[in-house]
Amino acid sequence: MSSPETPPAAELLARGELTVRGQVREASNAVLYCSVAYEGHEAACVYKPVAGERPLWDFPDGTLAQREVAAYEISEATGWGLVPPTVLREGPYGEGMVQLWIEADPEARLLALTEDEEAGEGWKAVGPAQIDEDRTALLVHADTPELRRLAVLDAVINNGDRKGGHLLPAPDGRLYGIDHGVTFHVEDKLRTLLWGWAGEELPAEAAAVLDGLDRSLAPGAPLATRLAELLTGAEVAAVRGRVATLRAGGRHPEPSGQWPAIPWPPV
Repeated sequence: MSSPETPPAAELLARGELTVRGQVREASNAVLYCSVAYEGHEAACVYKPVAGERPLWDFPDGTLAQREVAAYEISEATGWGLVPPTVLREGPYGEGMVQLWIEADPEARLLALTEDEEAGEGWKAVGPAQIDEDRTALLVHADTPELRRLAVLDAVINNGDRKGGHLLPAPDGRLYGIDHGVTFHVEDKLRTLLWGWAGEELPAEAAAVLDGLDRSLAPGAPLATRLAELLTGAEVAAVRGRVATLRAGGRHPEPSGQWPAIPWPPV
């Protein structure tokens, strides 16, 4: 007898039985490593219960899980698939975000420090980094289409915490971004290590994706309706505004100067 067809990842995450296997200790909020099983299929995943969220001074309590799901919905609307499948559901410790676990390729290099004055071929400069009391180095990130797409996505969702540890290059060559709880603020909160394209003209691909997002975010459109279930009306309006600004300017955003441009710690 043939085995049943593997369900889509989002369905597996939403309907499967969650079993906690361990905890990611270095995370600031409760992050549980789990397995999820459904109709004979099983996968590893991350479960972040709302009850385990640490309160933040600038975000409403108990909303980080919804923001993670909203980031996934925007990512899917772009067609780039930069955020692993993510759902909001009940789990062993109450409602929370459940996301497919991605094993990162340990050999992939997306960030580096160089003592050269300029980034080399295939790299983009972020800025100087203090190595010790007497020495600095230039922080650079890889100049790849996948990272550039993620920089555009971060600008749309207003990501306030794009650290190096939130970049997951998969062994199959795909790139994923994770940890999107600090997103969708109505004020400019963009903090990222991906400033290498700041001020540069957006690629034609990104411009086309932004055009599509603009249509998808129109009041009553499915994406707008879904985001309204996860975010406040002001936050959804701010997403529309950021997309409109990016389309009108046609360039990658630059640091505002009103907020630290790079998250700390950067990794």
